[in-house]
Amino acid sequence: MSWWRETLKGSMENFSKQTRKLQKDMKKSTDADLAMSKSAVKISLDLLSNPLCEQDQDLLSMVTALDTAMKRMDAFNQEKVNQIQKTVIEPLKKFGSVFPSLNMAVKRREQALQDYRRLQAKVEKYEEKEKTGPVLAKLHQAREELRPVREDFEAKNRQLLEEMPRFYGSRLDYFQPSFESLIRAQVVYYSEMHKIFGDLTQQLDQPGHSDEQRERENEAKLSELRALSIVADD
Repeated sequence: MSWWRETLKGSMENFSKQTRKLQKDMKKSTDADLAMSKSAVKISLDLLSNPLCEQDQDLLSMVTALDTAMKRMDAFNQEKVNQIQKTVIEPLKKFGSVFPSLNMAVKRREQALQDYRRLQAKVEKYEEKEKTGPVLAKLHQAREELRPVREDFEAKNRQLLEEMPRFYGSRLDYFQPSFESLIRAQVVYYSEMHKIFGDLTQQLDQPGHSDEQRERENEAKLSELRALSIVADD
């Protein structure tokens, strides 16, 4: 009994808990990914509708390039999330749906064990008594009651001994394709992001301008704005 409770049952309960947690975390991750790319698209659209873009053709070109890049990112992100949903989250959900049946099988085995022990104790009680006619009759009846209960317990026990370790051992073969698909989806997505933002960088880069030069120019413009009386400190 202790082996079942502490080893097999404990391992399965922990496995069930970890499977549910992984499914929940994967769902949170994909939801966050979608929210990120949707927000990026909204920001680029807001910039396009800014009056400043109507006044400056160069700025309009830059924001248009950004908007195109954000929409491409969102499209690839959606494709990645769909792939993860199909090959990772749904298999996790299906696998997790098996645990209630397993738990029920363990409970049925535990109940059969209790019934078996109760009747076995009854048989042993009569076996210890003086062998009178009435006692022998009751002993015979108790043994007859015990036989099908013992057979039922042994059948349930044997089934779990054979199938539970097999199920537990199959987890790697079941999950490995999902994890491989997850890695491939991420690799494809970030490879595409490298291309998208590489193209965007080339479109936005001004020849001969280093990051340090851009930073100095931004600081100079910011200093000019701070010098205006409407933003000056009191």
